[in-house]
Amino acid sequence: VLGPPPTSGTRDAFVELVMEAGAEEIPFLKALKKSDRKKFKQVFGSMREDGRFIEAGENDNLIVQKLEANTSALGIFGFSFLDQNSDKVHGSIVDGTIPTFEAIADGSYPVSRPLFFYVKTAHVGVIPGLKEYVAEFTSEKAMGDEGYLTDKGLIPLPHADREKVRAAGANLTKLIL
Repeated sequence: VLGPPPTSGTRDAFVELVMEAGAEEIPFLKALKKSDRKKFKQVFGSMREDGRFIEAGENDNLIVQKLEANTSALGIFGFSFLDQNSDKVHGSIVDGTIPTFEAIADGSYPVSRPLFFYVKTAHVGVIPGLKEYVAEFTSEKAMGDEGYLTDKGLIPLPHADREKVRAAGANLTKLIL
Protein backbone atom coordinates (compact mmCIF):
# COMPACT_ATOMS: atom_id res chain seq x y z
CA VAL A 1 0.00 0.00 0.00
CA LEU A 2 1.45 3.32 -1.11
CA GLY A 3 0.08 6.26 0.81
CA PRO A 4 0.60 9.80 1.99
CA PRO A 5 2.52 10.86 5.11
CA PRO A 6 0.84 11.67 8.45
CA THR A 7 0.84 15.40 7.58
CA SER A 8 -1.53 14.85 4.64
CA GLY A 9 -5.24 15.62 4.68
CA THR A 10 -5.72 12.65 2.36
CA ARG A 11 -4.15 10.41 4.99
CA ASP A 12 -6.41 11.92 7.68
CA ALA A 13 -9.46 11.20 5.55
CA PHE A 14 -8.30 7.62 4.83
CA VAL A 15 -7.71 6.93 8.52
CA GLU A 16 -11.13 8.32 9.46
CA LEU A 17 -13.22 6.94 6.60
CA VAL A 18 -11.55 3.57 6.06
CA MET A 19 -9.49 2.54 9.05
CA GLU A 20 -11.78 3.84 11.80
CA ALA A 21 -14.90 2.56 10.03
CA GLY A 22 -13.23 -0.83 9.55
CA ALA A 23 -12.08 -0.98 13.17
CA GLU A 24 -15.65 -0.35 14.34
CA GLU A 25 -16.66 -3.58 12.55
CA ILE A 26 -14.27 -5.68 14.67
CA PRO A 27 -15.98 -6.63 17.96
CA PHE A 28 -13.00 -6.26 20.31
CA LEU A 29 -12.07 -2.90 18.77
CA LYS A 30 -15.66 -1.73 18.99
CA ALA A 31 -15.55 -2.60 22.70
CA LEU A 32 -12.20 -0.80 23.04
CA LYS A 33 -13.76 2.33 21.54
CA LYS A 34 -16.35 2.32 24.34
CA SER A 35 -13.85 1.62 27.12
CA ASP A 36 -10.79 3.61 26.01
CA ARG A 37 -11.32 6.05 23.13
CA LYS A 38 -7.69 7.22 23.21
CA LYS A 39 -6.32 3.68 22.91
CA PHE A 40 -8.88 2.89 20.18
CA LYS A 41 -7.69 5.89 18.17
CA GLN A 42 -4.07 4.85 18.64
CA VAL A 43 -4.83 1.33 17.39
CA PHE A 44 -6.96 2.16 14.35
CA GLY A 45 -4.83 5.13 13.35
CA SER A 46 -1.54 3.24 13.20
CA MET A 47 -0.14 2.14 9.86
CA ARG A 48 1.78 -1.10 9.54
CA GLU A 49 5.52 -0.74 9.96
CA ASP A 50 6.58 -4.02 8.35
CA GLY A 51 6.99 -2.64 4.83
CA ARG A 52 3.43 -3.37 3.72
CA PHE A 53 2.52 0.33 4.00
CA ILE A 54 4.95 2.70 2.32
CA GLU A 55 4.78 6.44 2.83
CA ALA A 56 5.13 7.72 -0.71
CA GLY A 57 5.18 11.39 0.20
CA GLU A 58 2.92 14.05 -1.24
CA ASN A 59 3.95 13.24 -4.83
CA ASP A 60 0.91 11.55 -6.37
CA ASN A 61 2.77 11.19 -9.69
CA LEU A 62 5.24 8.91 -7.94
CA ILE A 63 2.41 6.79 -6.54
CA VAL A 64 0.92 6.38 -10.03
CA GLN A 65 4.32 5.38 -11.44
CA LYS A 66 4.75 2.78 -8.70
CA LEU A 67 1.24 1.45 -9.29
CA GLU A 68 2.02 1.06 -12.99
CA ALA A 69 5.15 -0.91 -12.08
CA ASN A 70 3.37 -3.09 -9.51
CA THR A 71 -0.23 -3.86 -10.46
CA SER A 72 -0.74 -5.69 -7.15
CA ALA A 73 -0.15 -2.50 -5.16
CA LEU A 74 -2.80 -0.14 -3.82
CA GLY A 75 -2.35 3.64 -3.81
CA ILE A 76 -4.06 6.24 -1.67
CA PHE A 77 -4.64 9.65 -3.26
CA GLY A 78 -7.41 12.06 -4.12
CA PHE A 79 -10.09 11.59 -6.76
CA SER A 80 -8.79 14.36 -9.01
CA PHE A 81 -5.55 12.45 -9.49
CA LEU A 82 -7.44 9.21 -10.13
CA ASP A 83 -9.56 11.02 -12.70
CA GLN A 84 -6.49 12.54 -14.41
CA ASN A 85 -4.78 9.13 -14.57
CA SER A 86 -7.75 6.88 -15.38
CA ASP A 87 -5.83 5.48 -18.35
CA LYS A 88 -3.17 4.13 -15.95
CA VAL A 89 -4.94 3.29 -12.68
CA HIS A 90 -8.42 2.30 -11.53
CA GLY A 91 -10.32 3.29 -8.41
CA SER A 92 -11.30 0.84 -5.71
CA ILE A 93 -14.91 -0.28 -5.48
CA VAL A 94 -16.08 0.20 -1.89
CA ASP A 95 -19.39 -1.20 -0.68
CA GLY A 96 -20.28 -1.92 -4.31
CA THR A 97 -19.74 1.69 -5.38
CA ILE A 98 -17.24 2.81 -8.03
CA PRO A 99 -15.48 6.13 -7.31
CA THR A 100 -16.99 8.47 -9.89
CA PHE A 101 -17.63 12.20 -9.97
CA GLU A 102 -21.36 11.53 -9.54
CA ALA A 103 -20.95 9.00 -6.70
CA ILE A 104 -18.76 11.42 -4.76
CA ALA A 105 -21.08 14.36 -5.46
CA ASP A 106 -24.18 12.49 -4.27
CA GLY A 107 -22.38 11.02 -1.24
CA SER A 108 -22.80 7.36 -2.23
CA TYR A 109 -19.05 6.65 -2.47
CA PRO A 110 -18.10 6.11 1.19
CA VAL A 111 -14.42 7.07 0.92
CA SER A 112 -14.87 10.76 0.21
CA ARG A 113 -15.24 13.87 2.28
CA PRO A 114 -15.94 17.56 1.74
CA LEU A 115 -13.31 20.24 1.59
CA PHE A 116 -13.25 22.23 4.82
CA PHE A 117 -12.74 25.98 4.56
CA TYR A 118 -12.00 27.92 7.73
CA VAL A 119 -11.78 31.67 8.20
CA LYS A 120 -10.71 33.30 11.43
CA THR A 121 -13.14 36.21 11.66
CA ALA A 122 -10.72 38.15 13.87
CA HIS A 123 -8.52 38.48 10.75
CA VAL A 124 -11.25 40.16 8.67
CA GLY A 125 -10.39 43.83 8.34
CA VAL A 126 -6.83 43.08 9.49
CA ILE A 127 -5.68 40.94 6.57
CA PRO A 128 -6.31 42.86 3.34
CA GLY A 129 -8.53 41.07 0.84
CA LEU A 130 -9.63 38.25 3.15
CA LYS A 131 -13.35 38.91 2.82
CA GLU A 132 -12.95 39.26 -0.96
CA TYR A 133 -11.02 35.97 -1.08
CA VAL A 134 -13.87 34.19 0.71
CA ALA A 135 -16.38 35.75 -1.70
CA GLU A 136 -14.33 34.60 -4.69
CA PHE A 137 -13.78 31.06 -3.38
CA THR A 138 -17.50 30.65 -2.68
CA SER A 139 -18.66 32.22 -5.94
CA GLU A 140 -20.51 30.18 -8.55
CA LYS A 141 -17.71 30.84 -11.07
CA ALA A 142 -15.29 29.16 -8.63
CA MET A 143 -17.23 26.36 -6.94
CA GLY A 144 -20.21 25.93 -9.26
CA ASP A 145 -20.92 22.99 -11.56
CA GLU A 146 -18.83 24.65 -14.29
CA GLY A 147 -16.55 26.54 -11.89
CA TYR A 148 -12.81 26.69 -12.36
CA LEU A 149 -12.22 24.66 -9.19
CA THR A 150 -13.77 21.62 -10.90
CA ASP A 151 -10.72 21.68 -13.21
CA LYS A 152 -8.62 21.25 -10.06
CA GLY A 153 -10.64 18.26 -8.91
CA LEU A 154 -13.21 19.90 -6.65
CA ILE A 155 -16.57 18.17 -6.88
CA PRO A 156 -19.27 20.80 -6.42
CA LEU A 157 -21.81 20.64 -3.64
CA PRO A 158 -25.47 20.42 -4.61
CA HIS A 159 -26.85 23.85 -5.58
CA ALA A 160 -28.84 24.36 -2.35
CA ASP A 161 -25.74 23.63 -0.23
CA ARG A 162 -23.64 26.00 -2.35
CA GLU A 163 -26.15 28.75 -1.61
CA LYS A 164 -25.81 28.09 2.13
CA VAL A 165 -22.01 28.14 1.87
CA ARG A 166 -22.08 31.35 -0.16
CA ALA A 167 -24.38 33.06 2.37
CA ALA A 168 -22.24 31.91 5.31
CA GLY A 169 -19.14 33.17 3.51
CA ALA A 170 -20.70 36.55 2.79
CA ASN A 171 -21.85 36.91 6.40
CA LEU A 172 -18.77 35.18 7.85
CA THR A 173 -20.97 32.91 9.94
CA LYS A 174 -20.35 29.32 10.97
CA LEU A 175 -21.96 26.74 8.73
CA ILE A 176 -22.53 23.06 9.34
CA LEU A 177 -24.02 21.11 6.42
